[in-house]
Amino acid sequence: MGDQASRFEDLQREGWNRQFITNEPRLSEAVELYEQSGFEVHLESIPKGDEIDRCPQGEAGECRICFEGNEDQYKIIYTRPKDDSDGLDDELF
Repeated sequence: MGDQASRFEDLQREGWNRQFITNEPRLSEAVELYEQSGFEVHLESIPKGDEIDRCPQGEAGECRICFEGNEDQYKIIYTRPKDDSDGLDDELF
């Protein structure tokens, strides 16, 4: 559990919120929608094999059968509000 748990905790500390797991074409659509809505987007690979049961990113008892053997095709979408410290103002007025 070490690497997956610490990675998940690092993302939480950095302000990332887990949204959902998906693959293409919905992955690109969701990323675009979140970015257009003013969020930063970060993608993480889902754990493979028995790592899934130990991964805190999923809910206890969450069904993962559709990922088996295809983990490399799916990503976990994380979002957080964009940091507006760049000085740009998006307001029209």
